[in-house]
Amino acid sequence: MENFFNYLSKPLPPDEVDIWFRINNIIPEKLELYSDFSLSLYVVIIDTYLGNTTDSNETKIQLTNEDNLKHFEWCFNKTIENFKKEGISFKKKGEHYEYFKNFFMDVFYNQKQENIKNNIKTFFTQLFNTKTPFSKSDLDIISVIYKNLDKNMTI
Repeated sequence: MENFFNYLSKPLPPDEVDIWFRINNIIPEKLELYSDFSLSLYVVIIDTYLGNTTDSNETKIQLTNEDNLKHFEWCFNKTIENFKKEGISFKKKGEHYEYFKNFFMDVFYNQKQENIKNNIKTFFTQLFNTKTPFSKSDLDIISVIYKNLDKNMTI
């Protein structure tokens, strides 16, 4: 149990993080780009979602899983279009799409606890903040996102 706790929360020394980045070919500038992509996708999702709301003055709309999936796909494609306008191109389908689809379906669309939905921005912001200590768990998540986006970026 202690190993699991350490994996999730024990900060690694900066030199171990540097070694991890070098072993996994993680370039800080690209890490910042992929952080921007993750946060931009989140913003498009939040700004355009018409489903459940905690505001009692608004009409509550129940969207189906199919509606949520279509919304996610539109948001993902919109995010890719926005980056393309800046000269950065990503494929529309691939492991990156599947990763973010699964993440947002679990943590946003199908999430019943509002506090979890409301902390997605904080999660991404803290996850990619290179000025704060990383746990092994953080590095694993960063590596998956980094490799998925890197593999699906086109030049």
